[in-house]
Amino acid sequence: MKKPAFPCLVALLPVIAPVPADAQSFTTADEIKPILQATKSSWVALREFDGKDLLYFTHLESWRCGLSQVRFSVNSTAATKVWEMEPCHEGEAQPNALKLADHLPYTVLPLGMATSVSVVIVYDDGSEDRMDYDRKAILMP
Repeated sequence: MKKPAFPCLVALLPVIAPVPADAQSFTTADEIKPILQATKSSWVALREFDGKDLLYFTHLESWRCGLSQVRFSVNSTAATKVWEMEPCHEGEAQPNALKLADHLPYTVLPLGMATSVSVVIVYDDGSEDRMDYDRKAILMP
């Protein structure tokens, strides 16, 4: 067997170029919390479509493994309405994949109704994060 030309570099490879984590395996609060805290501005989006407001939860749905609940409110800071998420597909190769078979990642509201949205997420460790948005901050062009 041929020895590597630079054995000390071979030993350092895992430190220099760590193997990237598979985002599809992020299924606990410890794994998803840093991501969701860094992307708070993207938790929800609002789209005017076909004479209606569509309030999207796609970002939170994509990181739902590791969440135990999502609550929200429109035009109130109460955030008491529970958003029913697609289940996490534990035991599958991609537990975070959205199948969208019986579930859409948005709710329909009357056009222009949503002037503000409040969202509370509850991680599977019981901790919570909150974000309050005004319409223009989440309105898609």
